[in-house]
Amino acid sequence: MKERPILFSGPMVRALLAGTKTQTRRIAKDVRHPDLGNVYSPGALVLEREPQHVIERSCPYGQPGDRLWVRESYRFAASLDGLAPNAVGETALDAGYRTPWAPTQFEADGARAGAWHGFDTLPIVTVPGKLRPAIHMPRWACRIMLEITGVRVARLQTISEADARAEGVIVEECHKIGYCAGADRPPAIRAFRELWESINGAESWQANPWVWAVEFKRTDGQRPRRRSHD
Repeated sequence: MKERPILFSGPMVRALLAGTKTQTRRIAKDVRHPDLGNVYSPGALVLEREPQHVIERSCPYGQPGDRLWVRESYRFAASLDGLAPNAVGETALDAGYRTPWAPTQFEADGARAGAWHGFDTLPIVTVPGKLRPAIHMPRWACRIMLEITGVRVARLQTISEADARAEGVIVEECHKIGYCAGADRPPAIRAFRELWESINGAESWQANPWVWAVEFKRTDGQRPRRRSHD
């Protein structure tokens, strides 16, 4: 089993927490063959046939059984603003913790990690510090772990209504206007297209790129504990 980081925006983190997001689609940059059709190969391995040989393309996000740890925007306590994430972790180890730790507030929902240590009443801890981008979140600060249950590669526009809902989209009334069976796209797909274009650009849906469709389930993480000094 391998672990890899994966970035999610605030709305998608909230969907993960609510249990409404069990899939994610990411552009498959290394799949370009024009004759592969719409859905080429299920699983974590793509065989891209060239005139003289076969190239193996493994999914960069992993295969079933592997885990993804979610990176999201966050804040440490304000007293730690002068330290880089790695230095914050080292400070916790120096203080006697078995694993790196710090009072953390998650930007997506304002939730805080660390209250179980009994420090939540100290002003130096309760004041949140500067916003830190998701890309800089260290593994030890992660609160959401995902286990991959399925991987496939497909054209973006082949997404089904059920899969669009599994992407954690919120269907608004505007997505339902003018829809009837057999006409245009179902509401959840409209909502997913809107989400996709907000992330990847106005023409990204029309381009219909190859994407990795990764299915997953949420797994619980482990809280750090203080070392015994007996």
